[in-house]
Amino acid sequence: MRVPLIVGNWKMNATVTEAIRIVHEMLDRLDQVEEGEKVLCPPFVSLIAISNLLKGSSVKLGAQNMHFEPKGAYTGEISALMLTSLCEFVILGHSERRQYFAETDEIVNRKVVAALGNRLKPILCVGEKLDENEAGKTEEIVARQLSRGLSDVKPTPNIVIAYEPIWAIGTGKAANGDQAAATIEFIRNTLSELWNGNAARDSRILYGGSVTSSNIAEFVSQPEIDGALVGGASLKAQEFLSIVEQTAAIKKTASDQPSAGSR
Repeated sequence: MRVPLIVGNWKMNATVTEAIRIVHEMLDRLDQVEEGEKVLCPPFVSLIAISNLLKGSSVKLGAQNMHFEPKGAYTGEISALMLTSLCEFVILGHSERRQYFAETDEIVNRKVVAALGNRLKPILCVGEKLDENEAGKTEEIVARQLSRGLSDVKPTPNIVIAYEPIWAIGTGKAANGDQAAATIEFIRNTLSELWNGNAARDSRILYGGSVTSSNIAEFVSQPEIDGALVGGASLKAQEFLSIVEQTAAIKKTASDQPSAGSR
């Protein structure tokens, strides 16, 4: 049974003071959720403050991006080496980075390699635009992003894949559970071809795209979906708590069910 994972991506929101307040509002209840992992990804400026707040808790910390070089004349950038003492996870290849900052699959690949080399766990994002989806190119786009993003990367359980249909991010228009599960099953099959069947089976794959407390059950009740990459809803303490608690309850119930072979 893969360990469920809920990641809160705060994007460019919340001052340090606001970030501390949000974490205070939900930390106790988050820490009480035993089923699965919980990760918060605040802006860089809040990482140290939030890292201190999370010490001793079961809630983990992630960054939203990083540069692939270890150091150098890259004004405004943050390296993996700078993150290793603060974070366990890092989001890479998010559609907003690809769209607004011209990140290519090759750049994303270099970041994945650098993250792994510095003991960070990449959350590699893949997903298609609306016109690509409507043209039936979802699998083509996702397969390309996966194969290039994981180029020369050996099978490892330390990589999380997040399927985020771009047309559903911040639009309020989420894919339905069946649509998301079908694409995530395709992603797992593609991982099997890139790596091997065992590695693909053990890899965690999340759904991201307008996830809320109202629709999370539709996604995590799907056996292929291991959790969610949550955007705006993760900035609202009660919303995020509900998402985490619903996921834990649904996945625990599923894990308690006897498998077909054991009946």
